Amino acid sequence: MFIWAAWALCASAFHQEPGEVLIHRLGLVFNVLGVYFLVRCFCERSEDVIGLIKVTAILLIPVALEMLSEHITHRNLFSALGGVPAEVAIRHARSRSQGPFRHPILAGTVGAVCVPLMAAIWRRSPVMAKAGMLACLMMVLTSGSSGPCMSLLFAVLALILWRWRHLTRQMRIATIIGYLALDLVMKAPAYYLIARIDVVGGSTGYHRARLIESAIEHLREWWWAGTDYTRHWMVTGVSWSEDHADITNHYLKMGVLGGLPLMLLFILTLSWGFRYVGEAMRSRTDAPVADQFLVWCLGASLFAHAVTCISVSYFDQSFLFLYLTLAMIASICVSDRGRRPPTGVRHLNP
Repeated sequence: MFIWAAWALCASAFHQEPGEVLIHRLGLVFNVLGVYFLVRCFCERSEDVIGLIKVTAILLIPVALEMLSEHITHRNLFSALGGVPAEVAIRHARSRSQGPFRHPILAGTVGAVCVPLMAAIWRRSPVMAKAGMLACLMMVLTSGSSGPCMSLLFAVLALILWRWRHLTRQMRIATIIGYLALDLVMKAPAYYLIARIDVVGGSTGYHRARLIESAIEHLREWWWAGTDYTRHWMVTGVSWSEDHADITNHYLKMGVLGGLPLMLLFILTLSWGFRYVGEAMRSRTDAPVADQFLVWCLGASLFAHAVTCISVSYFDQSFLFLYLTLAMIASICVSDRGRRPPTGVRHLNP
């Protein structure tokens, strides 16, 4: 996390307006490290993580109810606080609730990636888990977007794979081989499968696939420290900037901000999170099933985030849930290390 933050700041020196870019990066780094280390400091045990998930469920319930109201009345109550429009976005005669978030996709994504967290406390606090789960599903459905539905699908898939958790390594290898096989037999690159996904209608999957291809084509422009101009990457631009295309990919967003180094550091951070999940699972082989399932659910949530980042760029408070999950995983792993006896030392029963 510190190396990622350091390069995000250093890369600003290679942009056209280094002073302005540095100010923006300082805010980005402050937000990310602030969320991550606050959770690391105040959540030191599994019980703290469970309590934080319960608080998350409580907070999501009124958000989901407002999004349902927004879906029915076509009025966003959060607009009274500023930052979001009062009128609900309509696409193909379907309203897209966004609540306090900057975009309906991000609102639905938050609901989708929090589903595994609610599953994590199902045995410990079933009422709270069910209420939180219902709130998450309500957020996904009222957002009226295909992306959150796919994020929910991958989150549920990860939860289902709990039964075959002992085959995690084989599943990773099979996934890589399957992707390479698809890349060989398809006329277009395998990532163009994104273009064929349209759950609710009006999906922009082709834009996301073409964005990946275009970023590869213009690799020389951004590989070292990012770029200040991406408008020529895509046919369409964005209303809020004359210099950029719509970067609907969080991995590529890291690349635009700080080049391949920042993108790879972000990917390494996610992979380290999965490594911690594996370590915590191995250290809890003799623990109750509920304790093991808690760790698996955190990994499922991180998996949903990792897949979502291919088609969504976090640009509002939704980023909090990504680093919240990473911090909870790290805290549980470190707490397990603290309870583990030193190598070669056995605890003798009296």
